[in-house]
Amino acid sequence: MAYPNADDTIQLISELVSIPSPSGNTNEVITYVEKFLANIGVESKRNRKGGLIATLPGREVQKHRMLTAHVDTLGAIVKEIKPSGRLKLDLIGGFKYNSIEGEYCQIETSEGKRFTGTILMHQTSVHVYKDAGKAERNQENMEVRIDEKVHNADDVRALGIEVGDFVSFDPRVQVLPNGYIKSRHLDDKASVGILLQLIKQIKEENAILPYTTHFLISNNEEIGYGGNSNITPETVEYLAVDMGAMGDGQATDEYTVSICVKDASGPYHYELRKKLVQLAQENEIGYKLDIYPYYGSDASAAIRSGHDIIHGLIGPGIDSSHAFERTHKSSIENTTRLIYHYMLSEMVE
Repeated sequence: MAYPNADDTIQLISELVSIPSPSGNTNEVITYVEKFLANIGVESKRNRKGGLIATLPGREVQKHRMLTAHVDTLGAIVKEIKPSGRLKLDLIGGFKYNSIEGEYCQIETSEGKRFTGTILMHQTSVHVYKDAGKAERNQENMEVRIDEKVHNADDVRALGIEVGDFVSFDPRVQVLPNGYIKSRHLDDKASVGILLQLIKQIKEENAILPYTTHFLISNNEEIGYGGNSNITPETVEYLAVDMGAMGDGQATDEYTVSICVKDASGPYHYELRKKLVQLAQENEIGYKLDIYPYYGSDASAAIRSGHDIIHGLIGPGIDSSHAFERTHKSSIENTTRLIYHYMLSEMVE
């Protein structure tokens, strides 16, 4: 079996990040993934939380593997319609208001209407507000300017916008000739694209995996519980594919696959970690070992839920997580190659 084409994977990632899917409102992107799988002849089913599960049969049916990546993203929800006709937000997921200042956004009403807007400080105009640069970026000061002729709350409600409507952020995706892809929501749609391309390759080549393998596209990871259910009793190994976190003191970069040793939930399974390192070394795959101090994954959510599994976490290295993210084609390639060899390998003893 050959590796999937990285350019095709990046094109798929570009399409995925362009579909709004804040946690709690992921039906559109799940439908997209559902259709992708159906088009390559892979059946899938939704769980009650709205996530998607696909299974590829393997030679061994008594022991299963599960791989997961999440398709939900950071976002916001309308908390209040202000008397001025602007919107106050409540955040979905772990990020700061300063990371969305000046961002274009989309408001989706419960009837499915969509309106565009911009997330701004109330005190944005330096010609009016002396403290425009110093005021705190918080819920009280940040608001959405809707791209409609609205002067008050009644005008906004006449559009169909109401408290509880979801707000998504413009991904601003760009694929550069030198291999970089930059966009919001590479966490974790880069990993979703990688898994989908691997599933497609397996189907096209009629490859038989050593173990029956489930793929969970989870849709609530950003709020902590995306991958903690629908794990079969036969599942022995559970590998989350999520972004590798970069920053001061981190080993992860944008060019290799990041293998997580420990995050805020504690250490990942030692023997599985060593197995992943061994596979990377044997197959000349660029990798980095790292600790993510303020991080949790679908795998750690599964452990907290009480599942008796061997859990691991890997993913492409992504710069500026939960803000204006960027990775490189080589990181996509190295992550793809490690997952490929992992799926064809024997389980940890």
